[in-house]
Amino acid sequence: MRKLIAILAVSLLCTLPGLGQQRGQHGGGAPHGGGQHAGSAPVGGGHIPSHGPAPSREPARAPAAQAPPARGARPQARNFSEGAGHPNAPHVDAENDRWVGHDGGRNDPHYHLDRPWEHGHFPGRFGPNHVYRLEGGGRDRFRFGGFFFSVAPYDYDYCANWLWDSDDIVLYDDPDHPGWYLAYNVRLGIYVHVLYLGP
Repeated sequence: MRKLIAILAVSLLCTLPGLGQQRGQHGGGAPHGGGQHAGSAPVGGGHIPSHGPAPSREPARAPAAQAPPARGARPQARNFSEGAGHPNAPHVDAENDRWVGHDGGRNDPHYHLDRPWEHGHFPGRFGPNHVYRLEGGGRDRFRFGGFFFSVAPYDYDYCANWLWDSDDIVLYDDPDHPGWYLAYNVRLGIYVHVLYLGP
């Protein structure tokens, strides 16, 4: 009887690590966001924000006469790095879940769409409990869970180090730019604006 109990105990211990690998599945369990763990990086390294960015307090207004940049235009030089371990790209600070770089307000012409939600709304789930694994493509068109997205041209430089066939991402609503979502890269801690293209 003791041998049977020992075998069952060992079998159970061997299956526990496999349960944690369900993260990349649609709607699968994911580590929850929260404070920075001792010894972890201030950005990325597996941290998942517990919430998306707060909406801008700036009132929405009609687009100004200033036209958005041409498709593929390079972003203006901006500095997002706040210190050691912080990338010079839009990111989420793991210590306090602050969305660094999401301060352009509702009237940022780089994210204006004449026809928001042209391809519909993403039917999947959002937030820290829903980690998706990238399944291929690139910044112009990438896939996960049978759905396609593209990165905003203004954000192209910020996703240069993404692994399009294996990185885990989490989607959040963009409260300020209709038609856009925010794709947060769990490995890097960087986020970009993405447009849903459909199934």
